[in-house]
Amino acid sequence: MPPKRTRRASPGPTGLSAGERLKRTKLAGNADYSSWGWVGTEVTEASAITQEHRLATCGFARNSSLPLCRNKHIEKPQTPPKEEARDSAPSDTQEPAEDVIIVSDDEGPACTSRLCRQNPYCLNYLGQEKWEDADKAYQAYMKAHELGDNPNLHSRDSLTPIGLKNLGATCYANAYLQVWFQDLLFRKGVYQCQPSQDSEHTFEESPIFQLQVTFAAMQCSALNTFNPVKLVESLKLRATEQQDAQEFSKLFMAHLDTEFKKQRDPALQSLIANQFEGKQVYNTVCQNCLRRSERDSDFLEVELNLENNATLEERLLALLEPELLSGDNKYFCQQCDSLHDAKRYTELQELPPVLHFSLLRFVYDVATMERKKSKQSILFPTFIDMDRFLGPVEVRKQHKKRPRTESKNLYELRGVLLHKGPSAYHGHYEAQVFDVQNQSWYQFNDEEVTKIGSLVPKLDPAKKMAKGGKDAKKKNGNGVPKPRVPPKKRRRIEDSDSEIEVVESSSQSSKNEQAASSGGPSYISSKDAYMLVYARISDRSSPIADTPNGQAPALDITPPLKALEVVQAMNTAHQKACEDYAQRERGARATFEQVRRTVTDIYRTWNLSSRDEDSVVASRQSLEAWIARHITKPKTPKRSPAPSSPTKLEPKEESLASTEGQPSLCVRLPISEVVCSHGKLDPDKANDMKVIRAVAHARIEKEDGCILTPRLTPADVCSDCVERLFKVSLTEKLYQIEHPRLVARFDDVAGLDDHDYGYYISKAWLKDWRLAKPKMHVEGQPDPPPDAEDYLRDVVCEHGGLATNAAARRRISAEAYSILQEIFPDWKPPDTSMEPCPVCEALLHISREDKREYRKQAEEEKARLKHMHDNALNGNTALLEGVSCAIVPTQFVRSWRQWIMRPSEVPRPQAIDNSEFICEHGLLAFDPNFGGDMDGSMTVIKRSDWDALEELYTAGPLIAVENSDGKFVHELAVCADCRLKRRTSFEMTEITVRILGPNDPIPTAQTRDDEPVQVPKPVQTTLTTYSKRHNEGHRKSKRIRQVREYGKRRKITITKAMSVKELKVMLNDELGIPVISQRLFYRGQELDDSSATMISLGILSNDILDLKEENEDLNLLSDTDVEVDGSSTGPRKKRAEGQAFGGTLLGGGSSFGNSSVPPPSSSPPAVAAVACPACTYENTPGEVACAMCDTPLINV
Repeated sequence: MPPKRTRRASPGPTGLSAGERLKRTKLAGNADYSSWGWVGTEVTEASAITQEHRLATCGFARNSSLPLCRNKHIEKPQTPPKEEARDSAPSDTQEPAEDVIIVSDDEGPACTSRLCRQNPYCLNYLGQEKWEDADKAYQAYMKAHELGDNPNLHSRDSLTPIGLKNLGATCYANAYLQVWFQDLLFRKGVYQCQPSQDSEHTFEESPIFQLQVTFAAMQCSALNTFNPVKLVESLKLRATEQQDAQEFSKLFMAHLDTEFKKQRDPALQSLIANQFEGKQVYNTVCQNCLRRSERDSDFLEVELNLENNATLEERLLALLEPELLSGDNKYFCQQCDSLHDAKRYTELQELPPVLHFSLLRFVYDVATMERKKSKQSILFPTFIDMDRFLGPVEVRKQHKKRPRTESKNLYELRGVLLHKGPSAYHGHYEAQVFDVQNQSWYQFNDEEVTKIGSLVPKLDPAKKMAKGGKDAKKKNGNGVPKPRVPPKKRRRIEDSDSEIEVVESSSQSSKNEQAASSGGPSYISSKDAYMLVYARISDRSSPIADTPNGQAPALDITPPLKALEVVQAMNTAHQKACEDYAQRERGARATFEQVRRTVTDIYRTWNLSSRDEDSVVASRQSLEAWIARHITKPKTPKRSPAPSSPTKLEPKEESLASTEGQPSLCVRLPISEVVCSHGKLDPDKANDMKVIRAVAHARIEKEDGCILTPRLTPADVCSDCVERLFKVSLTEKLYQIEHPRLVARFDDVAGLDDHDYGYYISKAWLKDWRLAKPKMHVEGQPDPPPDAEDYLRDVVCEHGGLATNAAARRRISAEAYSILQEIFPDWKPPDTSMEPCPVCEALLHISREDKREYRKQAEEEKARLKHMHDNALNGNTALLEGVSCAIVPTQFVRSWRQWIMRPSEVPRPQAIDNSEFICEHGLLAFDPNFGGDMDGSMTVIKRSDWDALEELYTAGPLIAVENSDGKFVHELAVCADCRLKRRTSFEMTEITVRILGPNDPIPTAQTRDDEPVQVPKPVQTTLTTYSKRHNEGHRKSKRIRQVREYGKRRKITITKAMSVKELKVMLNDELGIPVISQRLFYRGQELDDSSATMISLGILSNDILDLKEENEDLNLLSDTDVEVDGSSTGPRKKRAEGQAFGGTLLGGGSSFGNSSVPPPSSSPPAVAAVACPACTYENTPGEVACAMCDTPLINV
């Protein structure tokens, strides 16, 4: 049997001995006592408060539990690492194992920002970390001490193109300039061009010279951004108006072509044509005799319509697709001398080295008669074989069978122009361009230039091989990928903010194609692209167009001397600015180093080593402000030498010399956050106090020129504030002790039997008072009595008797009443023998009787005024034919009917007031026979009902009318002026829109009728076609119009400021009738001014408009603004699109030099076009033969 375990000795008693008093000062960690724990224990009277007690209120007592936290920012000495013992055998002198935790009682309490925030001896977490990192501190210092704009930030990286400054709304020009600059042959031609000049214009004012300066800056500038303001001014462009980018491109190219043709060099004269111009042929073939009519045409851009998720190749095929002219659109053949079916198509004959595809991103909306932006995606390849689209159909078919290596017109993507924004009238233009020098893609967003790693990122070879077998068969008949790609195949370019996605090719490419595309994705999707730029590849072995071995072409592209001088002057000025800034920065750096040494040395040595050390008290906010003042820019720096009135944290005086050793002015930082009204330390603000060494306080003033004012020591605790807070604290402590005792005594005796004598008390007050911490209790104040204002009506009514609501009171015993009397001696509650107030009980009984009376009265009035109750609000006056009637306000009838339904809840209307319908002249302010006047504010009732209302209510004045033969006969005359004033004084009202049928006559001033038209039986309408202008003639759509309910009336809410255009758009939403098909009439006059407002047209409240739907006609969409005087059927005006380039050099508003060929105007004269009788193509006036089919024209 094993030996028994020795019993441990019993521990000694740990509690207090009998009669021993707990000394709270000996309890460690008692923070409450360290400040006010002595209240009520050691000190019960204010006269007994000592200096030690005053220090304890702020945590300064010697026996305070608040620790002296170690300074965390003291630089630790560098100690060499200990060498590891080679011998791993255990020994008696080895260190303890790592799994042994050593607990030492000598370790101080943890120091954290949360635990030590209220510790006056913790000087950590005041912002010192801002100075610890020298680099970050220097950046903050430089930001606070502004040295001006750093010109080095605007220096150009030698490998990055530069951006162009946006002058307000010139992003469209910046985008094209970036594309044109990368065309080396075009740039060289611009440099070789000699600008025009004359006696009125200097050489520097020429747009050609300013374009040379712009290109020279983009090539040789030392800055990363160039301001093309001189170029914009020379073109007389309005910098604040955004223009159409494609129109700018065409007009600017036309202007450059004019200037190039003036040059002596033949190659320069034809530069635009040789570089950008292609040729196409319009063919029309008669299906009867097969006669072919051809017309050659030059183009700078290939315009393509958009179709969602279609590829560029598919849109090209759609452009070249033949169009059949048949039916009403037959072709007049000169050889057959009659109308026959014909086939019309377009052929591309020649392609330029740089090919532009213009995507028609902006379309015309027939419903709103405005342009809108199409968000349809287009997929375009990085390489395109244009041999498949060049020449006749037979030739194109042969080219499709050839490999790409044999293509003579293989083009590579060089630029994508983007339009950001949902609207066609505003937005932002950007460009993605391939830089031929760096062989990289860049995103150009005005001044911001971002390198795109690759417009077509490389794919994982394993994924590409796995994908190749599955997608080998996914081709259409034209050899191009299908447009619809699974969502997982799309990947957005992450280093660009454009709406461009890369789409993996779904076809098996040939080896040469894979080499050309570097094995990556070959199709890109975009919803914002509006222009694609491709360049022809001359070297078949290289994917870089016209660049052998993948390097930039070796062309002598040197800017002209005068343009280069302008750029060199800018570079010199920039270099000088950089040198000046560097000199200022060196001085600021030296000052920063001195300031940092001073600040860090002070806050690393300002901690107290003992509580007896000489110290000064400052506020936490003032120390944080001192630490941050050199690296934080003051919000409102003010110079104020007076130290007696500091109220804010910000420095009152600031001087740069104060940071350079000998301060000329001192910065005063108030410690008002811890100072009381007596100028001493406020113990109620002890949480914000911080104690620093007196030596550190003196160094802050002497070395850093900053005074923490006033200078107070821990002994300067305000005795008056301590005594005041002592009384509050003592009262509160006594309350916390005595209140639970009183509640316990009360609960023991509060119970009462049904027949015992007692007193009534508020149930709400008693429930709150019985809590350990009553909500009603305010610190330092006595609790409110049970008969306080908030609780009195629970027991006593307004007449001084017992309240009738027994649920709000409670019965307590006489002993409980005596306990509460000790606290509230003035409280006199009613006893349980008191009966409820007889007055309140009588009123309660009367209230129930009143409800019965109200119900009875309502039923009697309803029976007496049955006709008014049943018919007054339905608008049916047919039952009142030949009956004497009267007018009453509609609001009275509604209120009266609501009272009839709920007489005990809804108040009974008081009176009938018809004065609003009588004008100041005593006449009627409305016309009873005009439907618009009899609006919802008045109601017609029988005269007999009016007589009954006069007996029941205060009613008047009487407005008597009689319905005779569909018209109201009235005794009072109508005041025309007041009637008009009443119907025009509205902000929002309803009007009636009558929809006229196709056979209804157009309203005129003689035939207008304010009454509704007869409603015919609904009939099936015929299909309506809509025509649209097109560059190749008129095309008819097949949209089906829904059946209209002609003759119906529709209520529309309008405002007086609403325009006719806004009203038509609202009717388009309500009725589905396009704006262009609407004809609105008011009193026989057509509302053809879209900008006119309702109030300017004289439309009155509850008025009637007529709406007639018209089939779209060619004249409605014509480009002319000709009006037909005196006729309401003339062509309408188009939406004002602005001046465009009118008044600029590009628009022909002004000219420069002796231009023999004026640039084309963007605003052609408003003259009617001549339609071809054979192919319906609209030709310009003066043409002898049709430009499309060569049919002779008869000009009128």
